[in-house]
Amino acid sequence: MLIRSGFQVSDGHQEVSVLFVCMGNICRSPTAHGVFRQKVEEAGLQDRVFIDSAGTHAYHIGEPPDSRSQSTARQRGYELSDLRARKITASDFSHFDYFLVMDHDNLTNSLDICPPGDRNKVRLFLQYALDFEEQEVPDPYYGGAQGFSHVLDLVESASEGLLKEIRQRYSL
Repeated sequence: MLIRSGFQVSDGHQEVSVLFVCMGNICRSPTAHGVFRQKVEEAGLQDRVFIDSAGTHAYHIGEPPDSRSQSTARQRGYELSDLRARKITASDFSHFDYFLVMDHDNLTNSLDICPPGDRNKVRLFLQYALDFEEQEVPDPYYGGAQGFSHVLDLVESASEGLLKEIRQRYSL
């Protein structure tokens, strides 16, 4: 499902769209998708905020998130099992208000295909983190459980900051 940026819902309020991006769309971006989705639901904004995730590479199209990502998220009450990996497309840039990448490589790969008019939407996700000074969400794929837990810590913090920014910016 894709929406247009700034889509008006039936009562006239603006819907905001967020795309989370990592390399393969099986660890970091689906974790961000699931965490942010739950925070949006807890805030009662599920009809106002559209969320999706994608990867810069087509390694895992159609696959569910990595089992370690799912397990770590589930331990903290987040569900990721319904998500499936996909690759970003050039049209994603016009469909999403926020195009949030996990690291500088994702940033470079995304900007390489981004139309010039949409470049301002592409940002590092951790710029919204409230409790961390790190700029990148590290890829936990080749590491152990501690890496997945750290990713979740970073994602939870950035999700809180992003939700705060969206609520203020769009008066939600």
